[in-house]
Order: sequence, then structure tokens, then C-alpha cells
Amino acid sequence: MYFKFGVDSFIWAESFSEKDLWIIPKAKEMGFEVIDFAISNPFTFPTEAVKKELDKVGIDCVCTTTLTPETNPISPDPEIRKASVAAMKKCIDICNYLGAPILGGVNYAGWGYLTKKPRTEQEWSWAVECMKENAEYAKATGNVTICVECVNRFETHFLNIAEDAVKFCKDVGTGNMKVHLDCFHMIREEKSFAGAVKTCGKEYLGYIHVNENDRGIPGTGLVPFKEFFQAVHEVGYDGPLVIESFDPSFEELSGNCAIWRSFAPTGEDLARDGLANLKAIAAEL
Repeated sequence: MYFKFGVDSFIWAESFSEKDLWIIPKAKEMGFEVIDFAISNPFTFPTEAVKKELDKVGIDCVCTTTLTPETNPISPDPEIRKASVAAMKKCIDICNYLGAPILGGVNYAGWGYLTKKPRTEQEWSWAVECMKENAEYAKATGNVTICVECVNRFETHFLNIAEDAVKFCKDVGTGNMKVHLDCFHMIREEKSFAGAVKTCGKEYLGYIHVNENDRGIPGTGLVPFKEFFQAVHEVGYDGPLVIESFDPSFEELSGNCAIWRSFAPTGEDLARDGLANLKAIAAEL
């Protein structure tokens, strides 16, 4: 079974900048077909330099972002909600310039923002309102699909499971919204990998991160990749499956993601071994 495997820039760079352009040819050299640019700050991202390097190397790209407490669409502060829309529109501009068809990630709430209470109807309303403006902007300026990543309960109280993410896309209602599934989060929150994929279906499954349950080397842990790949194939998903993890030397990112031990000598080793494992699993199906 053929899948289009990719790698996230987080494997090498905590905050992608011009000095990290070498990552683009490295990803292709390692056998990846797609690179996912994790945009930590859209206002400092080196868009033009990245575009030149992508054209030179000849590799596809997608983008992801994580909104912050200062750009949080579910904040009670209207100025912060306004800032969230500005950040998202800038990310959409970057995608349009790079020819990236997907903008995934935690783009519907500030990542790590927790109220210690369940999601409220007011928060849902704020998020839908902000995302509607973002999605309409994406339609007006290009063909970017915004994919919302349901993540685990320790990182958000807003979207944890595929069912809620599909409902969110439907409530935004612009037709260019889909769900971003990530195996690391799914194993904590979903009842079934195949079930989550089928909940999305072809209409709403927009992007996938193939991470292991401990964020270590994919194919060495508890994630049932055979079941997952089979379901992904059955619903007709033909987008990228991207390995996202982090170099163990990253202090801020490792702290935020609670990575307290090393799973591979480097992020690059993790990505290389993970790609070999995932290709072998896919070949058996």
C-alpha cells in the first residue's frame, strides 16, 4: 500500500528560520516526499527564502501552526481574539506563497490554554466566529484547507476527539475545513483508530501526523499502524502522513511537550528509522 510520507521541520528546528533552509534538501535526501513547516511565528517566517529552496529542491510542503496565549481565539479578551485572526491570516498568506495546500495544527485555540473546566458554548462561539473569518479569507485568497488538530486533554480542553473536530468544521461551514489527526493524541483520547478515521471520512479527513504513543520512533510503540493505515486507505485519504517529533536537545519545546527522556540519538535518527518502519508496515498491507 502506497502512502505519501513526510517529515516535520520540528525534527531539526525549534523555530524555523533562514539558517534552517538546509532542512529542505535533507528531507528529500532521506526519502520524504513532503516537508511540514511548523510555523512558530508567522511574522518572522522566512517565506521567500523557503520558496526559493523548495523550488530548487523539488519537494512538496504543507504548514502547521500553534496559536499562543497571545493569539488565542477562545480568549475572553476581544483584542486577543482579533490577534488570533491576524496570525492565522498571515499563516494563510505563507501557505499561498509556498503553494502549501494545508494549514494544520492547533489553530482554533491557544495551545496549552486550559481553564480547568469543560469547553463552554461561549468559547465554541468565539472559535467558530474567528475560524469563519480565517476560512473565508483562505477561500478568497487561494485554495488552502484549514485542518484542525484534535489534541490531548493536557494541551487543550477544546478539541480532543475527531467527532468534536468534525462538528467544529461543520459549524464553521465554509467547506474548506477538515480534521488533522495525530496518532500521539489519538491513543489517549479516541476509542478506536479506525473509528476516528471513519468519523472523519473522506469529506473531513484532511491531514495526518504519524507519531508514536511516546513521541518516539514510529513503529516501536503501541500505535496500531496497520489498523490505522487500513482505515485511512479505505476512506480514500490520499494526503501526506507526516512524522512529527523533536530533537531531544530542544529545551523549550521539550519542556512544553513533556519530553523528559531521549527516544533516539537525534530527531533525524528518529525520522529515518520511523520512515523505514512505516514503509515496511504499509508494504505488508
